[in-house]
Amino acid sequence: MKQIYLINKGIAGQDRNDRSFRMKSIIKHIICIMTVVMMYSCDYLDIVPDQVPTFDNAFSDRYTTEKYLATCYWSIPRTGYNVEPSLLGAGEMILNKEHQAENGMLILLGLRMANKSVYSFWGSNAEGGARSLHAGIRDCNTFLENINSVKDLNDYEKKRMVAEVKTLKAYMHFYLICFYGPICPLRENISVSESSMGVRVYREKIDDCFAYVVQLLDEVIESDGLPHTIINQSTELGRLVRAAAYTLKAKALSYWASPFFNGNTDYNYFLDHNGEPFFNQTYDETRWQEAAEACIAAVNICAEDGIRLFQPEDYTARVAQPVSPITKRINTLRGSYSERWTSELIWSNTSSTVNESMQYAAMARMTNALAFPSGILSVPFSTVELFYSSNGVPIEEDKEWQTSGQYQNRFEIRTGDEEHKYLIQQGEQTATMNFDREPRFYSTLGFDRGKWYGNHHENSPLDDSQTLYPKNRWGEVSSQMTQGNYNATGYWPKKMVNFSTSFIDENRLYGAVYGNPLMRFSDLLLLTAEALNESKAAPDAEVYKYIDDVRERAGLEGVVDSWSKYSSSSNKPSTKAGMREIIQRERRIELACEGAYYWDSHRWKTAIRDQNRQLQGWTVIGTTADTYYSVNSIYKQRFVSRDYLAPIPESDLIRNPNLIQNPGW
Repeated sequence: MKQIYLINKGIAGQDRNDRSFRMKSIIKHIICIMTVVMMYSCDYLDIVPDQVPTFDNAFSDRYTTEKYLATCYWSIPRTGYNVEPSLLGAGEMILNKEHQAENGMLILLGLRMANKSVYSFWGSNAEGGARSLHAGIRDCNTFLENINSVKDLNDYEKKRMVAEVKTLKAYMHFYLICFYGPICPLRENISVSESSMGVRVYREKIDDCFAYVVQLLDEVIESDGLPHTIINQSTELGRLVRAAAYTLKAKALSYWASPFFNGNTDYNYFLDHNGEPFFNQTYDETRWQEAAEACIAAVNICAEDGIRLFQPEDYTARVAQPVSPITKRINTLRGSYSERWTSELIWSNTSSTVNESMQYAAMARMTNALAFPSGILSVPFSTVELFYSSNGVPIEEDKEWQTSGQYQNRFEIRTGDEEHKYLIQQGEQTATMNFDREPRFYSTLGFDRGKWYGNHHENSPLDDSQTLYPKNRWGEVSSQMTQGNYNATGYWPKKMVNFSTSFIDENRLYGAVYGNPLMRFSDLLLLTAEALNESKAAPDAEVYKYIDDVRERAGLEGVVDSWSKYSSSSNKPSTKAGMREIIQRERRIELACEGAYYWDSHRWKTAIRDQNRQLQGWTVIGTTADTYYSVNSIYKQRFVSRDYLAPIPESDLIRNPNLIQNPGW
């Protein structure tokens, strides 16, 4: 397929000029199509009129049809801390105060307004770099209405494309539900021949919205139209496979079963046009059983199709020298997110990549190179302290940390030693809480005097204990402030930086772009553990199995053994509530800095409890270890009930008076 090939070719490792040329080609292509479409758009939901001659041309042959299919893929939300809400909106990462006006920071600080919604995925006037998902759904509907008229596509190709577009349509509806709550499902495009009142649609009850998403995915699954694997990897990487449809169904059902969408009596006053609650008012425990069944089905399909956790034996070092087992595990965990294609990737959004600017924002400078990254993506203590101790339990529960005083003294200074030489520079001083942490702490985070494998042209030592590390006290190489570009907390989201993103020489920095992972197998395993735990009276071996698989890859013992040996709350894994807490924390650790926590904290209804807090880091203007390692409060995060749902843009409320605004806006 030519158009998908153009999207993915740059990601597969072409030189930058070639990639730029190809991306310009596809952008021109999409702009042409979107320009034609928008010329004939009407106001409400950005719906395209039917029977426009241009559409006949768009589906005149295989070539134009494949181009339109690429447009449907292009329509899903983009990736970036400044173009979508999840990376910054929950305070999982922050920017320094010189960048506090960025869109995600406005959500974090509670500064959204109804007349300026920061991000708008709803109507034609997209804001904050967002794409109108209703416009994308409209394109999907147009494709489904016209695909059968294409003469030079065989039945298999048509069935596959229909399955792809229905999955994309389901994904866009699901995203709208997560962001706005009740939506107006666009089951088919509305003709301009209908009355103006006909296109002024109503928001539907949340159960009906979810049911439509699941219906679409059931149609895809029953059709068996999606391939089990991508055979032609040179031209089709990034296209949907059947595991993605199964996983999206599992995810949709798990969200539907979650407290925010299942028996949410907080919204008993939020009524539709018939005076009935948008949200169901009675908790339905059977939804978790349905979610668990869908999760297990997705796991089994992944197993059949060769999708599994990316393991240390799968990792290939970028240099000829061997690395220590701990470095190999850390690099494996880091690569499970930022490698281009791994065994655990279910679906990657290659039409919106984790590009150079995103990675440069997550990257520390480690030598006096003339070229340097901005490093402005900063991880606050509220995320840093989530990661377990090396014993695999929370640091505030670890009996060894409590007895030795390590937890109480975690902000004190400690000197790197032989035992930690692959993690922290030996003989250098850093914070006590940077020692004796689990491997995911070191794979996710970069920090002052902490080892950072790769990403520099000088970083090929014979012994990986000699790998480079950030020096971030004020005036040192990692602390350089140019046009407000500095790290606010002293922690970088290292996992976001691909191993091949590096300095070519002192003057040039090269970004190895990779597709944004929308679905990873570890995410599915933890979702399965959650659904099973919620569907049972008490956790059992089946619940433990799925979470323990993820922990084992991270080099940790299972939850039962870890808590019984090391935790002051040793019985926590034996209760449903305790296991819920463990699973939720495990998701926050495994998926840290990927944006999952934004959506999870909304569906769990935990955001209002956890996201009114001080966001803290080190005093990065400190010039010595003593002055640097002093706790500094940077922002006061604010979250109120209305923030669970985004406001519908006022411009869309004016266009369609039938729409009802979300509570509090």
